[in-house]
Amino acid sequence: MRQECKHFESRTYPNGDTVRKCNLDLAPDAPWRCPDNCSAYDRRPDAGWSYGSLVTPSTPQEPPGLDDGSAAAVLDQAEDIVNAIGAQVMADVAAQAEWDAQPRWKRAFKRKPKD
Repeated sequence: MRQECKHFESRTYPNGDTVRKCNLDLAPDAPWRCPDNCSAYDRRPDAGWSYGSLVTPSTPQEPPGLDDGSAAAVLDQAEDIVNAIGAQVMADVAAQAEWDAQPRWKRAFKRKPKD
């Protein structure tokens, strides 16, 4: 991951976990690293400045075995899970919006849709 790119983002959580990613999501098979010859690479204007104690730690080494396609397979499975429930979620949101749009006096005599 090129930390001097303006699309680079790093976030450290209270439990110590750190997330480093590209905000443009240009490497879907490996979101933790920049693609080779990235067309969107743009150097941050503050890159190369001297910082105090709040400098982000260096990027850890990549785990072995990422080029065998296993990371892409896991991300594909996760996408399939999200896509499988998408239609049901949209139907639930539409039913709730329809319920909320009715006047109160009509809602008093009807059953609320299941959550």
